[in-house]
Amino acid sequence: MVRVAVIGLVGRSMFFEVPRFHAGGETIHATGFYEEWGGKGFNQAVAAARQGACLSFLGKVGCEADSRAVSAFCEKEGIRPVVYYSEPSYLPTACAAILTDGTGETRVTVARGAELDVADVDFGFKDEIAAADFLLLNNEVPDEVNLRASEIAVENGVKIVFNPAPARNIPKAIRDAVALFTPNEFEEQTLGDVPGEVVTTLGARGCRIRSTGEIIPAPSVKAVDSTGAGDTFNAVLAVRLAEGASLHDACVAANEAAAQSTTVKYVLPSLPFRAK
Repeated sequence: MVRVAVIGLVGRSMFFEVPRFHAGGETIHATGFYEEWGGKGFNQAVAAARQGACLSFLGKVGCEADSRAVSAFCEKEGIRPVVYYSEPSYLPTACAAILTDGTGETRVTVARGAELDVADVDFGFKDEIAAADFLLLNNEVPDEVNLRASEIAVENGVKIVFNPAPARNIPKAIRDAVALFTPNEFEEQTLGDVPGEVVTTLGARGCRIRSTGEIIPAPSVKAVDSTGAGDTFNAVLAVRLAEGASLHDACVAANEAAAQSTTVKYVLPSLPFRAK
């Protein structure tokens, strides 16, 4: 069984179903509401565990009760959780509001809340990174956290997949350590030239491998909610690469899983289990 370590945000995700997105100053009444645990790294960890990987996850919340709740959920999913909480509890647990319109398109607003620091990586997660085949990182945690995690990965020969979302400038030391970047088309504009490979997600069109220019199409499906599709793509890509698949074949599998995830509402229910 391959080992994957994931570092990322974890918090509450609140889903609002709306007939359409707001115009300026407009109030719209939601037609549906749903709440679950979420966050880019958290979603990727769950998705990778459901693909059969041995998974470790590092995150931080605002209070002990939330830490216990997130850890319990992770354990049910077969994930080894390291979930810290702010002490004293002066920062809330992160929260995201996700609006989904009648076409399945989404708009997301995130309040970051409690955040990891370098000590959290060294104290509770260093050995998990060192033992992994792949490390999954993203921009929902501070740069210094990703930098320290990258250093540990490089020291131990662990390959890094970096999902540069949300888009921001990435320090050179991190850019140089990453084997594979996975931006969407908007994020690719801020990524620029990097030493590692780049696979750009193209939504319903699939993905593009930068080094070859190859576009790998995604299956055609009736999408109802695209939230979490990118996290599914990253998780499946990392697991397949850790298992020794070629980049092309890993992209095909990731496209298929991401497309499947868009046919189910919300995130956690949509993250697919691997067919046996």
